[in-house]
Amino acid sequence: MAMTRRELLSASAAIAVAPAFGGRAWGTPLPREADIVVIGAGAAGIAAARRIQAANRRVIVVEAASQIGGRCLTDTATFDVPLDRGARWMHNPETNPMIKLARSAGLEISAAPLGQKIRIGLRNARAGETEEFLAALVRANRAIDDASRGKADVSCASVLPRDLGDWAGTAEFVLGASGLGKDLRDISAMDKVRAQDRNAAIGCRQGLGVLIAKLGEQVPLALSTPARQINWSGREIAVETPAGRIAARAAIVTVSSNVLVAGNIKFTPEIPKRQLDAAAKLSLGSYDRIALQLPGNPLGLAHDDVIIEQSNSTRTALLSANIGGSSLCAIDVAGSFGRDLSGQGEKAMVAFAVEWLTRLYGNDVAAAVKKSSATRWNASPFTLGAMSVALPGGQPSRKILTEPIGNMFLAGEATHETLWGTVDGAWESGERAAEAALRKIGALSEAVTAPSRAPKQRRRGAGVPVN
Repeated sequence: MAMTRRELLSASAAIAVAPAFGGRAWGTPLPREADIVVIGAGAAGIAAARRIQAANRRVIVVEAASQIGGRCLTDTATFDVPLDRGARWMHNPETNPMIKLARSAGLEISAAPLGQKIRIGLRNARAGETEEFLAALVRANRAIDDASRGKADVSCASVLPRDLGDWAGTAEFVLGASGLGKDLRDISAMDKVRAQDRNAAIGCRQGLGVLIAKLGEQVPLALSTPARQINWSGREIAVETPAGRIAARAAIVTVSSNVLVAGNIKFTPEIPKRQLDAAAKLSLGSYDRIALQLPGNPLGLAHDDVIIEQSNSTRTALLSANIGGSSLCAIDVAGSFGRDLSGQGEKAMVAFAVEWLTRLYGNDVAAAVKKSSATRWNASPFTLGAMSVALPGGQPSRKILTEPIGNMFLAGEATHETLWGTVDGAWESGERAAEAALRKIGALSEAVTAPSRAPKQRRRGAGVPVN
């Protein structure tokens, strides 16, 4: 029995985050001065820079990687269709400015596929079995929702019903690893429930990485230019890069919570312990994508089918089949199992994907693989993971990260209280940080702000973001 996306997501979630081919290096000498300097050219950094440009202030974006995008990376070269190696979805089409911008840029926007199936061994789940699974998801979500209203924050795993039976492992995978990149034992119940309803998933045929690069075309930026040190001790900000120093009146830092905690950028003076502790409680989950080209449709699936399996083990995955009508299939691995697997390298990841598909569809899969590729976000030095997920007790940390640090402002999906883990949240956080920085330097009055999105009322029991 096929499930609709709304049936699955209203009971649970399915998330994936993460950079874009394209972009350009700074063609002239790096500017030595700007009103505001932005660290990072992902969705948050590009959104911030565009907002600053709209206020007619000088901005420069410095990016350590060789391309725009951050955790939105589209591979347009390896396969016959674009492959989003990180984030795949946008949400909330009624209010999301990125969707309108994508259409204005001439990119093709469409809703995510509706059909989803569950595999039990070598067969599809029957109608009654699918209903049992959905009922288990509803009960699990309700328990987490109830727990989030308590005085103390707890882990999602600690409040799950103990009688979910054969569907317990599958529910934990969908709600935890596949949904958020962490196992439920490592996820704050309050953070999960605070996630804004985002059932409507919208994709870009050319890829989200291509979209971010397109939106950054008119932004002054320097690629392959890491910020090595940021001095914020005085009235001005000084950013040291291999190409020289940039002096600015304010800075917006959009690096991931893991990069911030790792100390890859030296701050003088050091970032206050309050913000560093908050970032540590919002550590990134693990989410990677194994892509296999399978000509001839050996799995016998429709285009854009999404498959999960009934499993009592964390050693499982999510399949997106025949993406965009092509022969490309993506096997997503996440959570503690995904982290361990990606640590073993791409060869081990591809071997698991073939083994897993063989277990579900038979022995012809291995011979059908013509090309493969795998992401390893935990090993990417400029991200060090996928999306932020609050540890139990860590939900208030998101608001802490929005607090100004002198003339510095943090942005990125980790700083959004309800749209964390999404490109939408990263974009909105960049606009917020830009407005705060503009106010700091006296370039924006309290009455002049960009239109903000009113949060949609979140239904009780709704899941977490789909990315």
